[in-house]
Amino acid sequence: MRHFKKTTTKQLGELLIERGVINHDQLNLAREYQDKRGGLLGEILVQMKFATEKDIAQALTCQYGFPYLPLANYEIDPEVIHSVPEGVCRKFCLIPIDKIGKSLTLAMANPLNFQATEDVELLTGCTVQTFVSTATEIKQSIDSYYSKGSR
Repeated sequence: MRHFKKTTTKQLGELLIERGVINHDQLNLAREYQDKRGGLLGEILVQMKFATEKDIAQALTCQYGFPYLPLANYEIDPEVIHSVPEGVCRKFCLIPIDKIGKSLTLAMANPLNFQATEDVELLTGCTVQTFVSTATEIKQSIDSYYSKGSR
């Protein structure tokens, strides 16, 4: 099992408060919701419309040091796209964006999902490097790139 080392000891909520994205009351409401129903705090904050997906992605980059990559204007080679099956991309909300030798770069909505990176490594035989993107951007890219070829 992989463990990711935080580059800061600050929690996600604390980082978002410092950045002026949310306030303490909003964080408390989101935590109450999380305690009752479970789920990831970042996703809950987005559902409650207290933060955007981009706010969460950027906070994760601060918290864990993963680089943020907006996918809107990023062009991905079709050969790279087909290195990971569409079903895997949809299941884990990720998309392959670059491949150099045996190193495959992924954009992921949840870069802490070690199961996803392990599955992709087993499937491709590559070592995975991770970038953070929003779930919406990744889903749009999956729809765009996988619809270009045969499904």
